[in-house]
Amino acid sequence: MELVDTHCHIQSIGSAKEGDHTKELWAKYRSSATEVIAAANNAGVVKLVCVGCDLDDSKLAVNFVTGRDNCYASVGVHPHEAKRYIGSDLKAELLSLVNEKKVVAIGECGLDYFYQHSDPDDQSDILRLQLDIAVQTNLPVIFHVRNAFTDFWPIFDSYNRKIRGVLHSFTDSIDTLHMAIDKGLYIGVNGIATFANDPNQLKMYRSIPSERLLFETDSPYLTPNPYRGTINEPKQIRTVAEFLSGLRGEGLTQLAKITTANAHLLFGI
Repeated sequence: MELVDTHCHIQSIGSAKEGDHTKELWAKYRSSATEVIAAANNAGVVKLVCVGCDLDDSKLAVNFVTGRDNCYASVGVHPHEAKRYIGSDLKAELLSLVNEKKVVAIGECGLDYFYQHSDPDDQSDILRLQLDIAVQTNLPVIFHVRNAFTDFWPIFDSYNRKIRGVLHSFTDSIDTLHMAIDKGLYIGVNGIATFANDPNQLKMYRSIPSERLLFETDSPYLTPNPYRGTINEPKQIRTVAEFLSGLRGEGLTQLAKITTANAHLLFGI
């Protein structure tokens, strides 16, 4: 059985930086990237997409996957970081990165109105810049959208179905799910599903068409039950897959096969 972690941040392992929460988490964990990848492989997780959250993190991801079999990079700017790049040379910088051999996606990018660390207009501008790059390069997009679908859909629709991608860490309603599926998007599910207690949310997870489902960890965050309280690793894709298999009444082997094929199709890996 083979599984794919379509969204992790393991490129931050071993690069501790004060003030960077992801790097600080990995530094406390004290495991090497080699150990984390080996543990994932032992759990059947054979491919990993390392996702950038800002320009420096994207460069880190590109460097990290170089020379590491079955690790791939996505480059982009998270909506929290949008304000930092207004008026910058971000487009040129990202375009220089997408030419690297193992870059398979743009993102994570999108809109986040839950925290609003960046102004909504700045988020929109930086999202559109990255969608322009996705169209130019024909790369899929890893979307981060939280409490912002009312503004997100008009932006997405303005590209006239030229954009393909995945809604990362999807927890929204069944109605939003149906809209996403109708627009050709994939749905990323992670450890949140294992500790969700809202019946409507669990119904939504059961309603995702298997041909549109992707597994992810968002490691080091969102550790699934029963491992809450520990740092998350790509190996926990197996835990997410086992939970979804039981919730949906689908065989684990078949679900793994379908979701892995989905990852291969979307990211070309």
